[in-house]
Amino acid sequence: MDNNIEDRKREHLETVLNKDVSAKGITTGFEDFSFEHVALPEIDFNTVDTSISFLGRELASPFLISSMTGGAQISLEINLRLAEAAQSMGIAMGIGSQRAAIDDPNLADTFRVRKAAPDILLFANLGAVQLNYGYGLEQVRRAVELIEADALFLHLNPLQEVIQTDGNRNWSGLLDKIGSVVKALDVPVVIKEVGNGISPDVACRLVDTGIAGIDVAGAGGTSWSEVEAFRQEDPLTRDIAHSFSGWGIPTARALLDVRAAVPNLTLFASGGIRNGIDAAKGIRLGATLVGMAAPVLASAVVTVEEVRDVIRRYDEELRIAMFCTGSPNLAALRTARLLRVQDGGQV
Repeated sequence: MDNNIEDRKREHLETVLNKDVSAKGITTGFEDFSFEHVALPEIDFNTVDTSISFLGRELASPFLISSMTGGAQISLEINLRLAEAAQSMGIAMGIGSQRAAIDDPNLADTFRVRKAAPDILLFANLGAVQLNYGYGLEQVRRAVELIEADALFLHLNPLQEVIQTDGNRNWSGLLDKIGSVVKALDVPVVIKEVGNGISPDVACRLVDTGIAGIDVAGAGGTSWSEVEAFRQEDPLTRDIAHSFSGWGIPTARALLDVRAAVPNLTLFASGGIRNGIDAAKGIRLGATLVGMAAPVLASAVVTVEEVRDVIRRYDEELRIAMFCTGSPNLAALRTARLLRVQDGGQV
């Protein structure tokens, strides 16, 4: 058991909220694309439909409050605010890594949000690498049952782990263990990165395990190497962590490449989604759900209404983008004309 895990989770939260942990020298790549404006959309804006049915839940819009926090008492109020906002806005939510609650049941309540959000699509979350450190199907099932989740995120964070003091560095043989969990678990499993992206090669290897989807979680948003850099006391280790602040596959590039490699797999887009236009581009490039993290986390420190305001803004921007591309629904948006800024070619 990691006796410092609650302190680490609290430090992660405080660092993300109070330091500049954005990726450096790399962007999401969404700026490389623009929608062709449709001056005569021939639709009524008030009928633009952002709803989607996914994993047995009806969602009002394709947004996902991405996995962020839990495992420290300070996280409880934040998670409840996020969950209450997700419930009222009809969107999905992912919980932060639940390892803290598995190792220390006293921290379990910092993840329990069903009382605030009985109807949302809810994702449990564990680090896949824990399967090399004593975790098995029992712990994975416990994570799902603990929060009454509809599905599970197994997250991949090799860069963060190798930079983190006492991080988990043995990543050998994980693919087979992931496959065993996927086959035995009673809920769908989605693999997600944490901000450095997933490549087509990795996606192809993962799809053979039977996963339900991949969140590419690309580079260009929050950098977890930057988060870990601010936590380092040793100057050399801190400098090494800062060196990787621009590491990864931009979110837009990861979406394009993974969609081409595994055309029939469900994909999520997260990593630097900062407005509804980014979200619209993510959906056009192949995403089913679009994750938001840092913007709603900052709002959740204030009030539930602040979180709702962020979601409302994203949703309205998405609807306007749909209207101005002549897309009455998300299915139509997936075929809207998206152009590469550099040469004007259509994606």
